[in-house]
Parts: sequence; structure tokens; C-alpha cells
Amino acid sequence: MLAGGGGYYAKGKIAERDIVTVQTGRSTRQDLAAVVTASGEIKPLKYINIGTNANVPSRITDILVVEGQKVKQGQLLAKLESVQPEAEVAAQRANLSSTEADSAATESALKVSDENIRTAQASLERSKAEADRAKIFVDRAQKLWDEKIIARQELDQRKADFEATQAAVREAESRILQLRAQRQQAQATLSSAQRRITLAQANLKRAADVLQRTQSVAPITGVITNLPVRVGETVVPGIQNSSASLLMTIADMSVITAEVKVDETDIVNVKLQQEADITIDAIPGKTFKGRVIEIGNTAILRSSGLAASQSAVASQEAKDFKVVVALDNPPDEIRPGLSCTAKVTTATRPKALTIPIQALTVRQKGDLEAKPEDDKKQPEVKLDPVAEKAKKEELQGVFVIAGDKAVFKKVETGITGATDIEVTSGLNEGDEIITGSYKVIRTLRNDAKVKVDNKAPKKADS
Repeated sequence: MLAGGGGYYAKGKIAERDIVTVQTGRSTRQDLAAVVTASGEIKPLKYINIGTNANVPSRITDILVVEGQKVKQGQLLAKLESVQPEAEVAAQRANLSSTEADSAATESALKVSDENIRTAQASLERSKAEADRAKIFVDRAQKLWDEKIIARQELDQRKADFEATQAAVREAESRILQLRAQRQQAQATLSSAQRRITLAQANLKRAADVLQRTQSVAPITGVITNLPVRVGETVVPGIQNSSASLLMTIADMSVITAEVKVDETDIVNVKLQQEADITIDAIPGKTFKGRVIEIGNTAILRSSGLAASQSAVASQEAKDFKVVVALDNPPDEIRPGLSCTAKVTTATRPKALTIPIQALTVRQKGDLEAKPEDDKKQPEVKLDPVAEKAKKEELQGVFVIAGDKAVFKKVETGITGATDIEVTSGLNEGDEIITGSYKVIRTLRNDAKVKVDNKAPKKADS
């Protein structure tokens, strides 16, 4: 009797040992949102680094703004040393004024010449009229002389008057030719003066441009966010990304963005105009709304921050992509460079059938097949390659409670939330599924006997 009782007790212990204790939950319907979380910093959408435009290293003589000051487009910001440019501008202005005065004098002379030509032309016409009249008197006197009515002396006098008028005509014609020659010379002088004016204007414009380069003005309306220089320091032109060439930075604070780095595994889900929630470390307890306005196309190496295309060596290290989120209503106290976190909502599903993410597992198809119950070793059957491949096919699914057993069910999934995942097929609402523990879900076999224990785990004694 004792031996029989002992054997029954041992079999009971073995059977109890084959039962797996699990925790369960149920598939439920709820509103689900897929969120991509990324960190970065606050930046204005538009900002400009103001450098020196001078052609040579120049000393800063005046700074007219302070960091944090609001400025308007075209406002004077700083002045550089400008003794030589100012002297050159003054000299070119004097040269232009002198050339313009010469041109004005030549134009006046040209007008006088035109007036003299008109006067000489009138004199010529008058002389021609007097010559014509004198010719009539000569012809009349000749007839009277032929008729022996007048004396020879009167005829000779008429001829002398006629010759005098012809001489006056020739003199007037010569005067007109002389005045026209003088006018052509004045016209040539005026054309030369106008060319000199054009040249002087170009020289003045060049000198004024050189002088203007010694004055830095605001290209946009914004706020001075960086002012690393002081009066008396020397700035050097033509050196990019050099502290010696940067005067200040102006940011357009009308559009504030959160520039974040999204992991390469999540970037494919991010789209333009998706909504996002932004939290700023310096402003705790507040969440700001925004939308995605820019998505980078170049991968950025996480270790160096450089574009992957700039790396000469192929690397398998983690990469990020730049995503820019515009804040809808940025606070007044916000500053460029503040650390922030953006949570971009990439998809939403109202009333989706969901399960906890940890309930999802993967099994090979061959592992789900029923095993023979007898303990005798079955002869090994060699399968063809197609069947062997089919047995190794991996299936995604969950374990569902069916009576006292765990049954594997293949499921199709949709979007993933923070703790739950959408199930598009394979389950019904209210199905009881195994959610823990992690070790059990990894090792649980299909049709294994289970015992549900959803009590909270006891804390270990101190």
C-alpha cells in the first residue's frame, strides 16, 4: 500500500510540473496611435550668420545692437574701419562733380553755338535778299543806260553795290561754316564729357560699394541670437565657418521649429504635415503642438553627426534622419538651442482591436505540429527541401487560452502604439491571450497545459 501510494504521489508531482503558470489578458478595442519619438533642439526656421563683406581684414569700430535685441530689415548693425573707403568715395564724388560741371559748360557753349548759327543764318538770308535787290537795281540801271537816260556813273554805282552785297553773302556763308565747325567740336567735347561722367559714376559706385561693405545691415527682421565679437576686434573676410569672420547671427523668430533626429527604422513612417507633440526640457510641464514641415533625405551617422555620404568608409553603425517640426504657438520665453523631444503621430486607428505588445511571439511552423504521445523514438523521416523549408517558416502569432491549454494562433498586425499593437486578423474581441511572463512566452509550446495566475507578484522580503 505504501509503495502504491508513493507511486501515485510521484506521478501527480510530474503531471503538476508539466503545467505552466501564465498571466493572461484579453484582446480589446481602443483608439490606437503610432508615435515616433525623437530628440533634438529648438531652432528658428530661418537664421542668417552675418559676416564681414570687407575685402581686407578690418577693425570693428562700432556695434549698434546687443544680443537678444529685435532688429528690422535694413537696420544698421555694426561698422568697420572705413577711413580709406570714405576718402575714395569723397574723391570720386569730387571727380564726378567736376566732370558734370565741364559737361554743363559744354552744353551751354553748344546752346550758344546753336544760337549763333541761327543768327548767322538770318544774316545770310538778309544778305541774299539785299544781293537780289541790288541785282534788280543793276539790271534797271543797265536798261536806262542803254536808253541814254542815266549817266555812266550811276550804272557803275549800282554794279558796285551789287558786288558788295555778293561779298556780304559769301562772308555770311563762311561765318556759318565756321560756327558749324565750332558746334561739331563742342558736340564732340560734350560726348567725351558724358563718357567721363559715366566712368566717374561707375568709379563712385565701386567706391560706395567698398564703403558699404564696412557697414553691416540686417538682411531680415529678427532677433540677435549670437554676438561673439567686441569693438576693437579684427574680422577676417573670406574664411567660412571661422569665428574670425562671424559678426553675429540673426534669427527670424516668427517660425520656431524643433529639429530632431529620427532613427532610421522609424523614418519611413514619418510624413509631411503629421501632427507632433513637443516638450522642452527648459519649460517642464508643458506640451506644444506642431506639424512636420521637412524630412531629411540624407542619413546622418550617429557617432560623428556627419552625413553618411561624406564618409569614405562604409559603416553599419546606427543612422538618423533630420526631421523639422514647426511649433504652432511657440512661447515667448523660447530660445534657440533648447533641448526638446518631439512625439510624431504617424498613424491612428479608432476602435482598433489591440493586444499587449509582449504577447506577440514567433514560432516555426514545424514546432506547431502535434507530437506523438508515445515515448518510443520514432524513426527519422528525411523530408524533401521544399517540405523542410516549409517547416522552418516563421509565423507571427499569440497563444490563446483554450480550456486548460495554450493554443498558438497566427495573427496579422497593423500599427504599433506605446504598449499595444493592432491586430487586423486572427483574433476576436475578448479572446483571452497569454501576456506573460516573457520567459514563458519565449519557451511555451503549442497545446501545452497552463494554469492562469493573474495575481500581482509578491515583493521579496527585505
